[in-house]
Parts: sequence; structure tokens; C-alpha cells
Amino acid sequence: MNFVVSSGLLLKHLKSISGVLNTNNTVPILDCFLLGLKNSELTIAASDMETTISTVIKVDSSNNGSIAIPAKTLLEALSNLPEQPISVIVDNSKFAVKLKTENGDYNITGQNGEDYPRFPKVESQASIVVKSDVLGNAINKTIFATGNDDLRPVMSGVYCQFTESGSIFVATDAHKLVRYTRHDAKASSNASFILPKKPLNVLKNLLLGVDDAIKIEFNKTNALFSFGNVNLVCRLIDGKYPNYEAVIPKQNPNKLTIDRTSFLGALKRISVFSNKATHQLRLKIAGSQIQISAEDLDFSNEGHETLTCTYVGEDIEIGFNSKFLVEMVSNLESDEIIVEMSAPNRAGIIFPNNKSNPSEDILMLVMPVMLNN
Repeated sequence: MNFVVSSGLLLKHLKSISGVLNTNNTVPILDCFLLGLKNSELTIAASDMETTISTVIKVDSSNNGSIAIPAKTLLEALSNLPEQPISVIVDNSKFAVKLKTENGDYNITGQNGEDYPRFPKVESQASIVVKSDVLGNAINKTIFATGNDDLRPVMSGVYCQFTESGSIFVATDAHKLVRYTRHDAKASSNASFILPKKPLNVLKNLLLGVDDAIKIEFNKTNALFSFGNVNLVCRLIDGKYPNYEAVIPKQNPNKLTIDRTSFLGALKRISVFSNKATHQLRLKIAGSQIQISAEDLDFSNEGHETLTCTYVGEDIEIGFNSKFLVEMVSNLESDEIIVEMSAPNRAGIIFPNNKSNPSEDILMLVMPVMLNN
């Protein structure tokens, strides 16, 4: 099995799928990339058993075969090479790999490609086609709100709901929630599933700069994402997603409208002075002013800022986790944002005041924290 390929092209494709590799694998061959050659097409795959991803590149060869090459060694070797054609020569009897460049030869011991776990087959029960920018935006806007609780695995992923009227993507960790809706991404039939965080992060990086339609095929256990030369198969999270609509308060008479950049800057500055365990931030809103304050009694640290705003409703004093607020406001793009509240012990809702895309709706919910008076 021999082929010639551009070192830069090979490195680019290896890096694009390397995010799926684990650092501590119980199956040693999963520390490797699987390279499969069929005539002039080289398929490169990586897997952690839960998620498997492959990409195809054209190479100069007429051979067939496969080999598993240690990922870390291959990535580091190629990262330090200048752009040049590189010959990869594989001795399949010993699983020895030689990289031949203009100035040197490098030998790596590989493993039998036949021992690499097979690509899981997704015998599709349903499929949906989504634009790359829709899926990329949906992941970016929701993934930060997913949870990390092993006891509630359904909350560690993003819930995807496709209907004939549009698509909804939801993430929550019980303290914060994001609902991202696209009215321009419609499915021919209703479908829903929960995608894990790790393959979503890999997808997010792969979709950068891609202008392509993404085909999503899925059944009860797996989902397959196909676009360009990339195929990604991941195991879905099994379980019933919580009724997220039930926790979104419908009556919110207190409505704050504020410049997003000014508000975000103040939140970041004041959060420095909050308690490092609770991250508690106090918002005191009256008239056309909002006072943002935080204190850390353990170290006698304190910070206050006052901003002008537009406010309709009764004067209110409410506490929030500064980390959650900063994350949410950072992930909105409009010039102004609206924060709706009903009472100091009820969730606040945040959304953009003006939409850059009329087909897009985003709602963020954040639970309050009890204030120490």
C-alpha cells in the first residue's frame, strides 16, 4: 500500500477529525487514525466507539489496503514538515509505515487496519437536509447551555426537534436554558433526538467555512451527518427530554431594554468582584437606571456600576449567576437585548430586541439566585 500526497492537505484532514480521539482509550487501536486506500481515494477515519468520523482525499496511487497509524506521532511529524509531496509506503506484513520526504525518511510502527472498529451502519428510519449555516448557528447558540451531570445524561446534549413548520434546538442544565428556532429549516415529517456534546463540538469545527447542505439520517440509536467528503456517525443519547416549554414563564410584566455591548462590559467587570463560589450578581432596576453590583465578603471585594436603560414595570432587585449572564449575553448578536422578569424568585428571559435574520428566533432563560440582604 503506497501513495503520494501533499503533506499540508493530509495534515489539514487529520486535524479536522482529530477532535473525536480520546486521550485515554481502553482499546489501544483507538489511539490511531485508520487510513484506507482504494485506487486514488484515501479515506481517513477516527473513532472513540461512540462517535466515528471519516473524510476522503484524492492521492496519487493505484493501490488498495488499510493501516492504523498512531495519531499523535503522525500529527506531530506532519506539523513540523514544510509543505511538500510526501510518499507513504506501508509494509502490510509488518504494519510498518515509512514517510518519505525531500530531506528524510521517518518510520512509524502501525497496526492492522482490519482490527479497527467498523463504521456503525445507520439503517435510516428518517432523514433531513439542513443548511450548514443553520446547523452551525444552532450548535453555537445552544451548546454552552448543556449540562455535565452524569445522573441526567439527557441534559448533557442538545435536543433537536424537526417539524413541518421549522426546527427547534434546545439545551439546558436546569439553571439556564436556550431555545433556538429556525422557521426556514423544515422537515417533511416530525422527528426529534438528543445529540451528545462531543460530536457537536467536532461538527461545529468542521462546519467553519462550509457552504453545503448537511444530510442528517437517524434511527433510534445513531445519527449520520454527511456533507462534502465528510461522514460523522454518533450514538444518540437515550431518554426523554424534559418538557422545556413548561419552565418558560409566559407572564413577564417587567421589561428591561438595554444596549448589549455596554451591559456585557459591565457584567464582565463586576463579575470580577463576585464570590468565587456563587458568582452572585445583583441587578437593581428602577426608572431608567440599572445598578449592577457584586461583593465577596470573604475578601472584602465589592463593585458597583450604573447604566441607563429603558424599563417598563415595577422596581425590582434580582440576583443572577454572573457566569451564566455573561455566557448568554455574549452569544447574542443584536445591538440591544430585552430582559423580561416577573419576580425576584422567578426565571428571567433574555432575547434580542432586533433580529438580524427574520427566520431565526432565540430565547434564553436563566434562573435567579437568592440574594443575601
